Amino acid sequence: MRAWRTASRSWLHGRQVNSRPFSGSSIYNQRRDVADILKNGKNGDTVSATGWVRSVRKQKRIAFAAVGDGSTTEALQAVLKPEDAAELSHGTAVELKGEWKASVGSKQSHELQVSSLDVLGKNDAESNPLQPKYQTPEYLRSIPHLRPRIATNALLLRLRSKLIASLTNFFDKQNFVQCHTPIITSSDCEGAGEVFTVSANASKDQPVSKLDSPVEHFFRTPKYLTVSAQLHLEALAQAVSKVWTLSPTFRAEQSDTPRHLSEFYMLEAEICFTSDLSDIMDVVENMLRSSVTSLQSAAVWTELLNVKQTAPDDDNEDGKFVTADVLQQRWDGMAALNWPRITYAEAIDMLEDAKTTANGSFTFEPSYRNGLQAEHERYIATSVGKGRPVFVTDYPRVQKPFYMPPSVSTSNSKGSPDTVACFDLLVPDLCELAGGSIREHGSKELLEAMRQKGVVGKDLEWYQDLRKYSSVPHGGFGLGFDRLICYLAGVANVRDVVAFPRWFGRADC
Repeated sequence: MRAWRTASRSWLHGRQVNSRPFSGSSIYNQRRDVADILKNGKNGDTVSATGWVRSVRKQKRIAFAAVGDGSTTEALQAVLKPEDAAELSHGTAVELKGEWKASVGSKQSHELQVSSLDVLGKNDAESNPLQPKYQTPEYLRSIPHLRPRIATNALLLRLRSKLIASLTNFFDKQNFVQCHTPIITSSDCEGAGEVFTVSANASKDQPVSKLDSPVEHFFRTPKYLTVSAQLHLEALAQAVSKVWTLSPTFRAEQSDTPRHLSEFYMLEAEICFTSDLSDIMDVVENMLRSSVTSLQSAAVWTELLNVKQTAPDDDNEDGKFVTADVLQQRWDGMAALNWPRITYAEAIDMLEDAKTTANGSFTFEPSYRNGLQAEHERYIATSVGKGRPVFVTDYPRVQKPFYMPPSVSTSNSKGSPDTVACFDLLVPDLCELAGGSIREHGSKELLEAMRQKGVVGKDLEWYQDLRKYSSVPHGGFGLGFDRLICYLAGVANVRDVVAFPRWFGRADC
């Protein structure tokens, strides 16, 4: 293989460099989004804006249209001639030009006195599934291709975008390398068996008589949609020390709860040259605190609070409406310093003690052997964290996957020979948000753990190779990104923060 070399620069010497700055058309540059106009518009400005009509009020001599473009939950009020508003209805796409002037009304400081209006996209208002009235979350899930047009749903898209940008900035400053791991894999990372198998059978137009034919393995042997990027990230970390990814994952788990999806995004990271679980928890804590703190100065945070202050209490069909005060507590808790860290054994002791109090009534009896139920995690997050997230460490080995080493084999361990060096991050209401561990880096130790868990020979030979060839102590974590959006947005159902949600029995669009 020939070595890569820089190309000759001689071709540049006689070439005229285009000094024009990157730009679109002059018309596009003159157009401003609604958020910019509302925030920075000056009285007397000539304004050009595009968007969708949210409401229209037509009077004898004048008409008013509320227009939004998704850049903010607020709408721009346009003042029109009645004849110009004749074709307008909820959802019509328009381009407006006019003068930005102080408003006579008290509901807004300024309004757009429209001198020119073009209808860019007509709308059949009567048959449109989206109507300017309250529509239940369950109904809106049936039209995911239209649901994002609602102002609060557009806000969730912008929150997701801002959060990704903030996380990317954090990892870049910490010298992590962002990686893309495969979606099609040869193994089940968790060993739970709840995976989607990839086949190469004919298209959906295949005759019904052939639908029961044997599965064709396109890759010769069974392959699956990934349940985690962890194993591949471990391989990449051995090259550049610190890696992270934000990628889709898939679980064929037949759970129909507000917390579960069949396709969701996981933020995962792996770090080499550490055998101390605290190092991994420090990254998680600093990452979330940094991202939330940076977003508190962004417009999306102010808009989220405003939505919670004005939304009706019946905005959630699950009866778990999150108020503005609760949302403020969540963000403040994430931004706080020194998140509590307790062991699994300490958590069980706390739950046992809580049974004697009025606040400690549990449906499931706390048990060291049976693990923490959602109600237990909720109690711990509330009573121990007091608004802050809580790390629970050193779970029993029988409850965790094969790649987690005994607690006592790691640095500064607080566990026992029967526990592993791992953690779950719990937050109020939502419960588990993230999980991580030190990874077993010894070749013999890993093989023995795989034997005990019954995963030897399940296309993990390449993973064992990582331990044979100069492996180092390392660890990592995975965080449910969609759950994080739920928590920060005050949305109870994860299906309402994903643009096109897939869950058991449903994959619309």
